[in-house]
Amino acid sequence: MATGGLKSLLSTAITTGVTEARARIFGHILNPTGQKSAHKILRKKLIGEKVAQWYPYDIKKDDPKIMAMEEQERLSKLEMLKRRGKGPPKKGHGRRAAKRNKK
Repeated sequence: MATGGLKSLLSTAITTGVTEARARIFGHILNPTGQKSAHKILRKKLIGEKVAQWYPYDIKKDDPKIMAMEEQERLSKLEMLKRRGKGPPKKGHGRRAAKRNKK
């Protein structure tokens, strides 16, 4: 009867040793309790650089001539809107100020 207990004890020790060795060799994490863990998610490769490669490099951001041209276009459009009376209101004369003065 003692030999049966010794055999089972020895077999469990061997199986745990084998699983620990297998985990060390293949880089797995042991989870004998079976609780949920975030290791599977953390093990995945990051995809940030892969996504960044999909989009081409924008030369507009580095060229000061293009930036100045875009700024000039913006200012000319704003001037045209002001001449038509559609530009932004003066400070303190906007919609929020009108609401406040109505009360």
